[in-house]
Amino acid sequence: MFAFPLSSFVSVSRNQIVRLYSRFLSLDKQGRGYLDRDDFLRIPELAINPLGDRIVDAFFTETEELEQKINFREFIRVLAHFRPISKEKRNILNSREEKLKFAFSMYDLNKNGFITRDEFKVILNMMVGANITAEQLESIADRTISEADIDNDGKISFDEFCRAMEKTDIEQKMSIRFLN
Repeated sequence: MFAFPLSSFVSVSRNQIVRLYSRFLSLDKQGRGYLDRDDFLRIPELAINPLGDRIVDAFFTETEELEQKINFREFIRVLAHFRPISKEKRNILNSREEKLKFAFSMYDLNKNGFITRDEFKVILNMMVGANITAEQLESIADRTISEADIDNDGKISFDEFCRAMEKTDIEQKMSIRFLN
């Protein structure tokens, strides 16, 4: 069915690949052989998620194409980040570090390797928006940045982000059930 060993580079079983291919085909309503942003944004869970656009962006940052479309192989590669970590089947794409990189990229809006206070506020506003006041948003942003910013440069590096997330079960929080 596939001309490349998908299961070897993402550590998924043949049955999982078949299920994911079926999902891919159901998203590719026009039968083009690729998915674009709109295909993802029609997924109800992403459409209602306040970070839906950011999550969808993550699917396309790994593609080299300017046309913003991904084929099945790229689809599997991105989803591999969300596969639960298994002691039996180690996979670099779903390691704790890769999951942290993915989470960090959700906040690093300008992709410069740092999360600034303003970037954090944008994401925080997407998540809680109308539920808190502007003052509360500012306070949360200030406190979060100051707690994570070890070198006091006013921004959070990836290393600082990792340290701040040390006690967070990122492996569980960034896993998708249908990849189990």
